[in-house]
Parts: sequence; C-alpha cells; structure tokens
Amino acid sequence: MSLPQPAAEGRSRGAVDLSIARETAGREEEVGLAPNPRGLGPTGRPRRHIPEPPLLDRHGPASVLAMCNQKGGVGKTTSTINLGAALAEYGRRVLLVDFDPQGALSVGLGVQPHQLDQTIYNVIMERPVAIHDVVRQTTVEGMDLLPSNIDLSAAEVQLVAEVGREQTLHRVLQPALAEYDYVLVDCQPSLGLLTVNALAAADAVIIPLECEFFSLRGVALLIDTIEKVRERLNPRLEISGILATMFDPRTLHSREVMARVVEAFGDIVFDAVINRTVRFPETTVAGEPITRWAPRSAGAQAYRALAREVIAR
Repeated sequence: MSLPQPAAEGRSRGAVDLSIARETAGREEEVGLAPNPRGLGPTGRPRRHIPEPPLLDRHGPASVLAMCNQKGGVGKTTSTINLGAALAEYGRRVLLVDFDPQGALSVGLGVQPHQLDQTIYNVIMERPVAIHDVVRQTTVEGMDLLPSNIDLSAAEVQLVAEVGREQTLHRVLQPALAEYDYVLVDCQPSLGLLTVNALAAADAVIIPLECEFFSLRGVALLIDTIEKVRERLNPRLEISGILATMFDPRTLHSREVMARVVEAFGDIVFDAVINRTVRFPETTVAGEPITRWAPRSAGAQAYRALAREVIAR
C-alpha cells in the first residue's frame, strides 16, 4: 500500500486558518461539532449512519482488538481506555489488557503499577497464575483491567527461548474470552515480540494515527508487519480501522493530513475523529475515562461514535 506524499513545503507547517481560529477561540470542546453546511464529517466524507447498538441477552465470546502503532504519543492508551468505557456504556463487557511495560493504561485508570504484586507478566511467565487471579475491576461498570508494570519488559527477553513464544498472549487470554464481548489490548510503541504477541492473539487491529505528517511514515511498516503476522501466525487477523487522533480542524496541516489518510486508506478510516483537547490530560490525572469525567464533552461523544462503529463492523 502506497503512502500519501508529503504536502508542498509551503503548506506543511501547520499554518493556522485564522478565520477558523477566531471563531473557535475559547471553545475547544465545540471544535468539529458545528453543523457542516455540506453535511461532511471531519474526514471530508458524508457521515455514514450508524444505528444504536442492540442490547445483548448474553456475553461472549470476545472479539480481541489490538490498539497498535509503533509510534508513541498517538493516543493508543487514551483510545483504549475511552473506547472500552464507551463500549461498556452500550452494555458490552470489556477487558482492557495493558501490554506495555510503561503501564500507562493502568495509570490512566487510577492504578499505581509499582504497587502491584501480580500483573500480566505473572500470568505470562508463571504457569500457576491464572488470568482471573490478576484481572481487577475498574470504576466503570462492565469494564475490567489486566494491569501491567515494568516487569513486563523482562518477558520480551525471557520469551525468546520459549516454544510458541508468539502465541503466549493468545494462550493466556483463552480462559477469559467467554466472559467478555471485547478485549482491547494496548500495545507498546514498537514492533517487538510483545506487539507480535498482541497481533497473534487479535481478531482485528485498530490503528490510532495522529494527524501529523510524520505519523504517516510508519504506517506502511506497521501494515507490512500485520500482513506478515496474518500469513505466518494468525490468518483471521484484519484491520478493523484507522482512527484519526489529535485532529485540530483549525490548522491547515491537520486537514491536509486527514485528506491524505482518507485518500490512501478509504473506507477503512473511521468516521469518528478524536479532536485535540485539554480534557484528555485531565482524565489521566483523574484516573477516569472521559465518558465519566466529562460525559457531555466532544471527546466523550467522539468515543461513543467510535464504539458504535466498532460494534457495527
């Protein structure tokens, strides 16, 4: 898959459209929500109608979704937390898997990783420890967490000598799949053995993509890795969608990157777009998803729209 070419030098500096900036100054939460006179969404396409998800009369087996991008700082952890919370609002049972040794997902849900006695590392490396021994409830009803901390960094080295090392996460998740509707795996920002484990365990991949030109450069490598995992380890693996994050409609650069993402990937790009907002850092400090911290905010509405798309797909 060929990537879009960079914008011309004179138009790729994040130039601000002053008229839009003046209109939206001081109203960050409303950016991107004003009625579009042409009926187009932030992606430049007409919004597809996504119905309200039906209620469930039972749970499971879970679909496993890997939130993956080898570039850091693109919103993987934020999207994992808030998509999970939005899915839970729609009556789905969700397990969030912190598969990053930095433990950012755990911190974002109010858990202090260094205080944990058992984490996903113990489930992976110690046979007597079962996944149910480590899973813990969050403040969101219907959403649980499999936490992580820096111990997980040792697993990447220790797994090298294991037989079937790429299938380790798939093996440990199996006993829990019947209890959940979705398992969201927050991957580390690399394409190492832990990420390959997440891809081998997943049914589909969601790629959070920051609306910034350098974020585009690594997508081809990621898609190549996904294709290799599909061919060699996990034939059911597919790309669920590309999620545009940190979008600022006031800047020409963001709009140009969005146009190139849609041009390159087409319908695989979610209609839901996550705008840049001060609300997300606040939720990290609070240890709450935005759907609880600021339930009426644009960010909360965007993740609810994403949850509807994920369920529909």
